[in-house]
Amino acid sequence: MGDLLLVRHGETEWSRSGQHTSYTDLPLTGHGEEQAKSLAPLLTGRTYAHALASPLDRAIRTAELAGLAGVVPDPDLHEWDYGGYEGVTTVEIHRTRPGWDLWTDGVPPGPQGHPGESPEQIGARADRVLARIGAALDEDAGDVVLVAHAHFLRVLTARRLGLPPAEGRLFQLATGTVSRLSTEHGRPVIAEWNRQP
Repeated sequence: MGDLLLVRHGETEWSRSGQHTSYTDLPLTGHGEEQAKSLAPLLTGRTYAHALASPLDRAIRTAELAGLAGVVPDPDLHEWDYGGYEGVTTVEIHRTRPGWDLWTDGVPPGPQGHPGESPEQIGARADRVLARIGAALDEDAGDVVLVAHAHFLRVLTARRLGLPPAEGRLFQLATGTVSRLSTEHGRPVIAEWNRQP
């Protein structure tokens, strides 16, 4: 069976400040570009059955700088729609909603076209991605690499491991990292997490 490699994009201004960033398409910082370039040795030397990325520039640019060729944008890899909490930090949210938790409380609607998403909605997107790449992984046609965003990749990890979407809360994911999901005795497992060169 092939491995599933998960690449979180490099740092942006908002990932550095802790602001929720979904549809705001910020560029990588200089540090974020260096993070992306440094991932190349972790990704080369593999045969990829699929190389997919979120359509947002920060993910596409990370894939390019990391040396991934032929990456196909996939809208299902888009980050969680944070609705009315776009650009807002958890600390700021707690001022008006003490104890708020993204994984259990969700987000209020934002501007038109951004109603916000629940863990279950993200889980449905993750399940669609896993269904599309499943045959390639099962047939050992090569590895699959996904370049995307922290919260989405955390939910996808939970779903790959057979957990409910909200259990993505268990998997902290840093910018500019590669994580690898593999199998052991036919079951999905975490083989590496948050790897940096």
